[in-house]
Amino acid sequence: MRFSFVFSEMGIAIRRNLSMIVSVILVTFISLTFVGTAGLLQQQIGSMKTYWYDKAQVAIYLCTKTSPQEICPQGEASKDVQGTITERLESATLAPYIEQYYFENHQQAFETFQKEFKDNSVAKYVTPEQLNETFWVNLKDPNQAPIIIESFNGLAGVEEVKDQRTYLDQIFSMLNIASLAAISIAGLMLFSAALLISTTIRLSAVMRRREIGIMRLVGASNFYIQLPFILEGVVAGVIGSLLSGAAIIGIVQFFVQGFLATQLPFTTFVGLGDALALLPGLVLVGAGLAAIAAASSIRRYLRV
Repeated sequence: MRFSFVFSEMGIAIRRNLSMIVSVILVTFISLTFVGTAGLLQQQIGSMKTYWYDKAQVAIYLCTKTSPQEICPQGEASKDVQGTITERLESATLAPYIEQYYFENHQQAFETFQKEFKDNSVAKYVTPEQLNETFWVNLKDPNQAPIIIESFNGLAGVEEVKDQRTYLDQIFSMLNIASLAAISIAGLMLFSAALLISTTIRLSAVMRRREIGIMRLVGASNFYIQLPFILEGVVAGVIGSLLSGAAIIGIVQFFVQGFLATQLPFTTFVGLGDALALLPGLVLVGAGLAAIAAASSIRRYLRV
């Protein structure tokens, strides 16, 4: 097989269909950027789950004067209630599950609230007595939170026992939905790229039917005739893949690490290594998609 002839034919086809090739590159670039971003988002969700679930606490909220009457008929929780909760937390039954716990009184809860909502107008109308005194419990294994919840739910003087992971689950559910949306858009874009590659190859074949006929007459095999067309699609797919990889690396380097990581230092984010690890996969997907679309187009539409 004369590879110089194959590459020469591929170059001629690319020059003849330059606008279509650029379109294929752009569609592949956009679709694979969505694919890579969705992949990194899934990694980010997994990393954040590991980080935050390990730090998630169980909160035992005590009754206040403003608590609902049906839950706290006795009103404000007394010191006896605090003592009872402390005894249970330190008992032989629950102590093996608890790494540490601490108590937050009204004033401490108020100071925390003022810090977290300092820019919110509601902070001006909240008093310390309106905020629950709370036992914050860190568990050795966050998955054992139901044990603590069951031990204190319904105890007189306790308004609510809350596993903070329930708040995290809502956040991660929304992130998963965003990730699935990105994957869905990427799938549609990849399908569009495959159709565009197929169309480009068909047009290229139609414009070169005379040359293909001559090659048939001199005994060229089907594969030898089809290879320049397949390589034409693969080159466009690889260029689009590399552009998408560069875009993802730029997003991670300048937006995630350069902005988000500095603004939100209390959590972990995907890094440059994660983006670079995606690059070979993106190139394989781009090249494979282009090769399959081109080969199927040639087999179906090339008639001499």
